[in-house]
Amino acid sequence: MSKLKVFIHPLSQPSRAVMMFVRANSIPHEEVFVDLAKGDQFQEEFAKNVNPLKKVPVINHDGFLLTESVAILRYLSRTFPVPDHWFPKDTKTQARVDEYMEWQHLNIRTHGSLFIMEKYMVPRKTKKPVNEAKAAIHLKGFKTCLEQMENIWLKDRPFIAGEKISIADLLAAAEIDETAIGGYDAKDHHEKIREYLERVGSAIHPHYDEANAMLNKLAMKVKAEQ
Repeated sequence: MSKLKVFIHPLSQPSRAVMMFVRANSIPHEEVFVDLAKGDQFQEEFAKNVNPLKKVPVINHDGFLLTESVAILRYLSRTFPVPDHWFPKDTKTQARVDEYMEWQHLNIRTHGSLFIMEKYMVPRKTKKPVNEAKAAIHLKGFKTCLEQMENIWLKDRPFIAGEKISIADLLAAAEIDETAIGGYDAKDHHEKIREYLERVGSAIHPHYDEANAMLNKLAMKVKAEQ
């Protein structure tokens, strides 16, 4: 039997996407927790034997190491017997999945990550006040991206590529949910996005809630501090 190891951390957006995928599809695997807060990713052994880029997620499939969440999700979709809707063979539907995944990096992922960096990570690391001006710039960009999602990919279909969930939706949901630890929960401000996330959660229940457990706990703590 082939052996799949998945190196993850639940507060990493792309890690959660991969976690949700392998769990929802009952792919036999071992999850290896990489404690980013303690700097496990910077340890010499990790950099040498797992990922020289010192990031998660990473998979090791029978000695085949693969980094980058999009590549991982495509590989898993093609390698394991999962339903076609995850990464459809139909070229036009597959192109819709790819279209979103190519778009997200310099858009929703960039703005969301930089917002979290300014609102949560930098202040806790430096012990300095939040740079509200910088945070506001990235939050504005993030909101614009959510509006684009609502008006383009989700305008007339329940999921990004059509009627069924795909790997693009797992990546999207992970990015959208993350900003809650910066004090901005998209579900509270965008009804269409909230409904979309509910559909994603329902489609892979209970794995969406499981993958988000640590994130939700931290987001509640941040909210209580405000």
